[in-house]
Amino acid sequence: MKRKFRLSTALDVDDLLLECIPYAVRLANEKYKFDPPLTIYEVDRWGKLGTRADVIFEFFSDPEFYRNQPVLKGAREFVQKLTRMTEVFVSTSIPPEFMGIRARQITEAFPEIPVDHIYMGSRKDKIQADILFDDGMHNVLNSSADYPVLMRRPWNQQASGMLAVNTYDEFLKVVEVIAESYSTHEVQHTLKEPGIVVLVGPSGSGKTTIAGQLLEQDDSFRKLVSYTTKDHTAKAQNLWYNYVSLKEFHRMCETGEMFQSTMYAGHGYGSRKADVEEILARGKHVLTTMDICGAMSLKTNFQNVITIYLKREKKTLMTRILSKNTSVEDKVNRLMAMDAEKQNITLCDYAVEYKTLDQAFDQIADILNGLSK
Repeated sequence: MKRKFRLSTALDVDDLLLECIPYAVRLANEKYKFDPPLTIYEVDRWGKLGTRADVIFEFFSDPEFYRNQPVLKGAREFVQKLTRMTEVFVSTSIPPEFMGIRARQITEAFPEIPVDHIYMGSRKDKIQADILFDDGMHNVLNSSADYPVLMRRPWNQQASGMLAVNTYDEFLKVVEVIAESYSTHEVQHTLKEPGIVVLVGPSGSGKTTIAGQLLEQDDSFRKLVSYTTKDHTAKAQNLWYNYVSLKEFHRMCETGEMFQSTMYAGHGYGSRKADVEEILARGKHVLTTMDICGAMSLKTNFQNVITIYLKREKKTLMTRILSKNTSVEDKVNRLMAMDAEKQNITLCDYAVEYKTLDQAFDQIADILNGLSK
């Protein structure tokens, strides 16, 4: 049913609009002369870690810290674009004694946001909005918003399954896709020209197995090989990933070679734009498996991207997750994200529901055949 009113978006502030942890890290390096310098990658969880990174918390009780927080690069332009697409609110957690400082920061840096749209407090689960955009994994998991979206940062790298983005542009693409889901206008997809097909689904859905079967039976597709810093043993070095060192991975991200990247459980994962372009230039379709974050990155960077969601019964997913040879923490994170993952179905172009992988393959093959005619 077509929506008769504008979508609403609630934005976090710290490390979404204003620098917080990176700013505190710079101040800590200036004060303590760390050798080697402290980096934001050492803040891999929110809260005190029992490491040298804990010194950043001393700045969070200083009013001068809040007065001087820099506006993040691109934040002003991002808010201007977003206010043309949705009704924008701010939801920020800050100690009561600094609320006045924070209110002035927001109104001065982002005049497009009305004063009565600024909410302060830690209970973000009470904010009623269509979309929440936050870098706090706990806020995203507990949100009552229809579409909670995580901004990827080093301190939320253990997040799994939830809708997440790496940049403002990716978030704006998510908003665009959400708006389209409410529209009566049907988006037309085709594979008559080289395109990109992404299989999206929760852990345990069988994405990789189904993709491998499609590649075996349809020569018009080529797999997109991604990059990871994960163990490069014979078992881990499979046909869908190339191993790179963490140093090389960061270099590829910093130089813009990666159109999408993320850190999960201490390992980097990403894909190169040049690899996609090479496959398309050869007149072949790209086939890849990604989480919803990667799928949105593809839609942001390329045309003719078709996303197919794999919907499998919860019991099967849980069984497959629990049987994985991973840590207890990893399994818990994947299980906790299962319900949030289901929301991603509305962001995909097609969805298939199945009990066996053969059933999924047949449905996907029918979709792809129809798009090729």
